Amino acid sequence: MQPLTGKIAVVAGATRGAGRGIACMLGAAGATVYCTGRSVRGQPATGNRPETIEETAEMVTGYGGVGFPVQVDHTIEARVEALFARVRAEQGQLDILVNDVWGGDALTDWGTPFWELAIEPGLLMQQRGVHSHIITSRYGVPLMLEHQRGLIVEITDGDTFAYRDNLFYDLAKTSVIRLAYAMAQELRPHNITALAVTPGFLRSEAMLDHFGVTETNWQEGAKHDPHFIASETPYYIGRAIAALAADQHVADKSGGVFSSWRLATEYGFTDIDGRKPDWGKHFAEHVQNAA
Repeated sequence: MQPLTGKIAVVAGATRGAGRGIACMLGAAGATVYCTGRSVRGQPATGNRPETIEETAEMVTGYGGVGFPVQVDHTIEARVEALFARVRAEQGQLDILVNDVWGGDALTDWGTPFWELAIEPGLLMQQRGVHSHIITSRYGVPLMLEHQRGLIVEITDGDTFAYRDNLFYDLAKTSVIRLAYAMAQELRPHNITALAVTPGFLRSEAMLDHFGVTETNWQEGAKHDPHFIASETPYYIGRAIAALAADQHVADKSGGVFSSWRLATEYGFTDIDGRKPDWGKHFAEHVQNAA
């Protein structure tokens, strides 16, 4: 069963991590997915990370969808406008838009009070992680309006308003939750849903490298951080987004913020490795209670 056959998706920030997992699982559900990002073969844009949008698009196709790589810097308005002009010309519709552009990890100075933080990295974080989402939705939504349907997903970190331990990081992640809420208010009369989704402890390519493990022996990472045992692959949130996109009643969730683990319970899916991690439960029992 491929419930998203015939659906057209744009995953902004699909080079690696959650974006790649989302693109792949939308493909597995039958969608045609435009995979955008800055890193292309021969031109890495994020340090020495090897992942590229071409690789992601090939994975989407391998999972049963159709993947198209498009190099886009989502902070540049003209390039975003050109992206959706291409989608309109080639497909004539847009059904799913996922805003996962981030690029803020290297800019986050953990453990430093905000009055000692450097301003420039913090503002760049907002440009990459918030402004890019606004620009992308601004040019993607008109294509949805033409058919009076669509789903917009803002990827965030955390499904509460608890402080995220760095002022600029907290501002970025809570801003996109509010962005989903605000867009939902204006788009509800047009049958377009906007909501936010958070993964748990994401077992991304960068995190695996950080702990010196692979997906095969990832549990070894728990020797460095015991909470890593409750981590999830990027495909878990991917399956969450695919489930939302296939839900005929997803409009009932418009304006809300949801987690991969709670959506897994609601829709009955597992992570790609067969596990069903619940970061919310783990956090409550082993992080909050230990504080």
